[in-house]
Amino acid sequence: MENKIIDVCGLSCPEPVIRVRKTLKNYDGEFKVISDQEVANENILRLSRKMGYECEIQKNDNKYELLIKKG
Repeated sequence: MENKIIDVCGLSCPEPVIRVRKTLKNYDGEFKVISDQEVANENILRLSRKMGYECEIQKNDNKYELLIKKG
């Protein structure tokens, strides 16, 4: 199974959240979000938990990887 990756680097809020919400509604698997903004991370984390998903965040250099999966 191929892992889905959403790159939201360089996008201003609320665009990262809109893209993640769309994926949560249309994709039933685990996926990764690549982000470069802490504010976007916090909003994505809040959204995913509200929709019943788990979200783990790891920082790699100047970017963040958010792993989102069913809770």
